Amino acid sequence: MDEKHDLTATQLEHSTSIQQHGTLKADLVEARAKEYIAVEHSLSLWQAIQSCPMAIFWCLMVSMCVIMEGYDTILIGNFYAYPQFAAKYGQFIDENGRHQLSAAWQAGLGNSSGVGCFFGVMLNGYLVNIFGQKRVLLGALMVLSCTIFMTFLAPNIIVLMVGEFLCGLPWGVFASSAPAYASEVLPMALRVYLTSYTNMCFIIGQLIAAGVLAGLVNRPDEWAYRIPFALQWMWPAFLIPILFYAPESPWHLVRTGKIAEAERSLERLYRKGAVGVNVKATLADIIHTNELEEELTSGTSYLDCFRGVERRRTEIACVAFAGQVLSGSSFAYNSTYFFQQVGLSTDTTYKLNTGGTAMALVGTLVNWFALMPYFGRRNIYIVGMFTMSMILFIIGILNVWTDRESIGMAQAVLTLAWTFCFQLSAGQLGWSLPAEVGSTRLRQKTVCLARNAYYICSVISGVLQPYFMNPGQWNLKGYTGFVWGSTAFLVFLWAVFRLPETKGRTYEELDWLFAKRTPTRKFKKAQVDIFDREERQKLEYGLKNTAPA
Repeated sequence: MDEKHDLTATQLEHSTSIQQHGTLKADLVEARAKEYIAVEHSLSLWQAIQSCPMAIFWCLMVSMCVIMEGYDTILIGNFYAYPQFAAKYGQFIDENGRHQLSAAWQAGLGNSSGVGCFFGVMLNGYLVNIFGQKRVLLGALMVLSCTIFMTFLAPNIIVLMVGEFLCGLPWGVFASSAPAYASEVLPMALRVYLTSYTNMCFIIGQLIAAGVLAGLVNRPDEWAYRIPFALQWMWPAFLIPILFYAPESPWHLVRTGKIAEAERSLERLYRKGAVGVNVKATLADIIHTNELEEELTSGTSYLDCFRGVERRRTEIACVAFAGQVLSGSSFAYNSTYFFQQVGLSTDTTYKLNTGGTAMALVGTLVNWFALMPYFGRRNIYIVGMFTMSMILFIIGILNVWTDRESIGMAQAVLTLAWTFCFQLSAGQLGWSLPAEVGSTRLRQKTVCLARNAYYICSVISGVLQPYFMNPGQWNLKGYTGFVWGSTAFLVFLWAVFRLPETKGRTYEELDWLFAKRTPTRKFKKAQVDIFDREERQKLEYGLKNTAPA
């Protein structure tokens, strides 16, 4: 291509629209965007890995922030059956002479961090648009370093609950920033792996917590639960100096008009000379997608996520993420309290818990190598949700014969099978789908809304679950499987009719499919021509005339 017609980042940065540079330059941006899309569709997984090793590295580092939330999620939930913790913070002693937290305090303590995460996520949607992913993440890590002191030194359960709430604020930032960052710095072939790697980090945190709990359960003093809290400090100490050098998301820089900085960020993320790497073409596609969305969408506020075609994208993101809770995770995933209530010993309970978390890690790897490369997101999610609902119904049916010693162990094994199935499906895709399905200008807010849909469901289930299981309340034991089996089946039905296939689609193509109001089952094979200007003008006109006032 003639160099005198080249479109530089510096030239673009001095205008608000590509069209201000003339038709020739607009055509050049479009041509380079076409080049980028063609490469994206032809790039193999191995070529994608070779093209952007540094982008992969920075995604891994950012996602590691989520380890802390995964660590604490299993920590608090499993402390209820922890003898030393229950002795310190419990309210009564049961008929077996064991200290217990009341159902009300289990609900309050277990949900305090979730409430904090809710507000942290909402705040993150605003902060990232102003400061970018990098600065917000560094600030959240510094805040967390301070709030951990409250949980570590808590003299009573009230202070502990407040500390958990304050820790939840930065955890919410991590959970909503990690998948969004990965989706913005990686090629399409790697998108689902590194957005779902956030879930892997969640599991790693849970596995570390399970191992720590199993190793300290027989310790007779208060350090049995203080040491697990103290270990949370190692993550900010490790991540702050590393993330200080992380590149900012090029999509954020383009949205804020910093085109030259976006080009430099891309040069740091991609390997020069690798197959499929053309920084100018990638930058042109980001600019082209941003301009397309400016034409097809009305703004970048939370309210815009519920307007026009964005409403459908927000619904898909929210239900897909909330499906992690509605599939029964509060019952079958953090199951040590359930194991205790069905008569298993404390030692067996924590060994099974560690094994279950290890199975979750294995399920994640199986999904990466045996499912995601060959099957679409839609099919994996649907089959997984149906299978989990059936497992939960079987657990409920088995509870009829609780007088037999083997039944408790059979129910425990089924929860492990559920955990494996969860990580083959909703456990991974609950993170990936919100990062893929939202428009790029509203991606951060779409991920934030989806994560908060998860937190809302998590808080509700966190309030109900102790009452389902607590021997002083409803004491349903395995019958709880009927409750969560029903919600999982409802999500399965939703997915059949509402969850589209996003595998193999660039962000521009997804914008087009949603703007055209493509039926769910036609997403996979629908033909897309995002560069047909006449069709684009018709579509833009139609959207403006059907958008709400």
